[in-house]
Amino acid sequence: MGSQRNDRAASRSSSTRGIATWPNLITLVRLLCLPLFVWLLLGRDDRAYAGWLLGLLGATDWIDGWVARRFDQVSEFGKIFDPTADRLMFIVTVVAIMIDGSAPWWFCVAVLVREVVFGATVAVLKLFFAMDRFDVTYLGKWATFILMFTFPGFVMGESALGIRGFFEAFAWVAGPIGLALSYYTAIAYVPTIRRSLRRAGDVVVGEPHDPADDGE
Repeated sequence: MGSQRNDRAASRSSSTRGIATWPNLITLVRLLCLPLFVWLLLGRDDRAYAGWLLGLLGATDWIDGWVARRFDQVSEFGKIFDPTADRLMFIVTVVAIMIDGSAPWWFCVAVLVREVVFGATVAVLKLFFAMDRFDVTYLGKWATFILMFTFPGFVMGESALGIRGFFEAFAWVAGPIGLALSYYTAIAYVPTIRRSLRRAGDVVVGEPHDPADDGE
């Protein structure tokens, strides 16, 4: 009995450490900056400060992952929380920018369609088809990184800054590249999703998984 209680206590402690980590705190702080961005952009109509804040959030996107790896604080919760928070920030940011009118509608809609359709598809496959979680690819991270700086460029390009022309030009150069790369990576995930679903199906029916199938 004492051993079982110790095991349960250790399990709860491990679960708590999986949530209460510095990387997850950094992600939470970045997420809590989202209402401030919306207020600056739509409440105060201050595109310059809103753009700088959005650029800062994009520039710090890598910090939580680096801290997790550097200090051995990678957790299963963090693997879900970080990309979910990033996608939420991305969607809310784009919708706010669409309302403000500081970026082209067609560009915003193209980004939203990719994020919502891909995110919803993955979520459904995980919840109802027991698909394993898979890591974001290197190109996928680059696509997100580029788009995270494209939108601040559009916002500051419509501000009163003296160098707004530079930011607007940057957004128009980087934006199409990031958008094309994001759609390419979404298509490139299809084989990974198929293999993951096949493994999930093998587990359900009790059939052994052949590692050779992963080489398709």
